Amino acid sequence: MDTATVRAVNALTARWTGAAVPPGKGTAFSAVGVWPLLAFLGGAADGPARDELERALGVPADDAIEHGRALLEELGGADGIDAALGVWTKREVPLRGDWLERLPPAVSGRLTGDPAVDRKELDGWAVRNTGGLIKEMPVALDDRTRMALASALCVQTRWQEPFWASTLEPRRGPWVGRKVAGLRRSGSDLNLLGVAQTSVGALTVLDVQGSNGIDVRLLLGEETAAAGDVLRAGTEVLAGAYEVLPGGRLAEGTPGPGVAVAEVTSFDSEPQLHTATAAFTVSDDHDLLERAELFGLEAARDTDHGHFPGVSDAPLAVGGARQSITASFSAEGFVAAAVTAFSMAAAGVPQDKAKFVTVTFDRPFGFLAVHRATGLVLTAGWVTDPHDAARGRWGW
Repeated sequence: MDTATVRAVNALTARWTGAAVPPGKGTAFSAVGVWPLLAFLGGAADGPARDELERALGVPADDAIEHGRALLEELGGADGIDAALGVWTKREVPLRGDWLERLPPAVSGRLTGDPAVDRKELDGWAVRNTGGLIKEMPVALDDRTRMALASALCVQTRWQEPFWASTLEPRRGPWVGRKVAGLRRSGSDLNLLGVAQTSVGALTVLDVQGSNGIDVRLLLGEETAAAGDVLRAGTEVLAGAYEVLPGGRLAEGTPGPGVAVAEVTSFDSEPQLHTATAAFTVSDDHDLLERAELFGLEAARDTDHGHFPGVSDAPLAVGGARQSITASFSAEGFVAAAVTAFSMAAAGVPQDKAKFVTVTFDRPFGFLAVHRATGLVLTAGWVTDPHDAARGRWGW
């Protein structure tokens, strides 16, 4: 995967963290779902809309369509990731052949103008391309809608080392008094855990490795750190902006948020990393036009004139832009799906000493789902309302 594209998409993720996480609210979002659509429009735009989209994309507009195509094709070819593109137009919007040819293979259809018929078609596409996790296309269709452009992303992995179910009973923080559906596991690789000193304070980072090259990073910041700051710092750590002190080098005591290090009596001298976290499902819907400047869509939403001559000779403006997303973390693995759409419109007596490290995520924390080989952030989110223990068993 092109490193310039990875940097550009991760930069959009970092910028979005500051706006996507209102205080006290859980969320998930995927810049990967948005970025290719911006690229396909940015490369076909003119005037101020082209300039704004180029700044939001972080790559030259002249090259944007090729970057977007390559990204979707490589995502679709990666283990554990499914990616799809859909384009629907009314008959009065003839698409330019050279624009369509530059896109990756896409479902291309017609909008009939009958809201019930069109809604059934687009919702069905969302269901089919997310394994039923997203049931509705997130944008509205109305009399002004001339075109819909959508991406679907589904990410799933099973843990290399699964967790076992337990109950968490937090003693401090906003989850005090709750019995939370907990997940626990133990292992000997201390370096899955690290602590970084960032601009917003200490940040604990735990890599939960999937079996297919997709990992989920759990992020726990200082209790006073804002959710957006924790997520942004997590993307900066991923980019190498801060030194991370691995678990094997952490000093005894409490060297990071949620971390405790001690020397204990053990059956052997092998170190231990014990993890306790919460099972969760986070879902959200985002109106991208509420943050139009972030996505380079301010000028493009002006319906006074067209902005995308490279798409069609018919004048087009962005009428709606939304994303629906869901992400679940369970004992067995992680699954997330997003649809982004634009309307145009071990007995015995222990003798040895061993290092024993625990990390506990028992208050709101962040997560990043990362393509291991490239460092591309696929989804990001913030957990404020984990599953309750009373829910019993859970899965995907």
